[in-house]
Amino acid sequence: MRVVVLSDTHAPRRWKSCPAAVADQLRGADHILHAGDVCTSGVLAELARYAPVTAVVGNNDDSSVALWGASPTAELDLAGLRVAMIHDSGQATGRIGRLRRLFPAADLVVFGHSHIPLDQAERGLRIFNPGSPTDRRRQPHGTVGVLQIDGGQLVEARLIEVT
Repeated sequence: MRVVVLSDTHAPRRWKSCPAAVADQLRGADHILHAGDVCTSGVLAELARYAPVTAVVGNNDDSSVALWGASPTAELDLAGLRVAMIHDSGQATGRIGRLRRLFPAADLVVFGHSHIPLDQAERGLRIFNPGSPTDRRRQPHGTVGVLQIDGGQLVEARLIEVT
């Protein structure tokens, strides 16, 4: 299973429509995860034309995002991998332990908010922030994540530069 992970697209200020480099990653996706700060549900509708979408609400999202179906947190099974999502994971210090307590059954926790790409594993939990494809802030590139899942295992997690 190929899963594309996005966060912090910040439409319509930063995301007018799906950037071509992001669309290239979305083609052939089996599922799309959006870790919040979509800002408007139009982005989720646009993403859903590529694959099923699971999204969580971010601190900048308007009410249309929740009406679309995003919730503050999400937990789902993707090809046997237990995935949890939240927008803001809090400060870096103590993050792994905090997310383990919040999502005790998760194999992988996806989050956003900081716009800083991160792929880290510790104490049996992997955490993944795809960064932002459109609002890189102090990062050198806009990024998205691509996960490859097989037989309940995360076999590959990549951060892809899209700007």
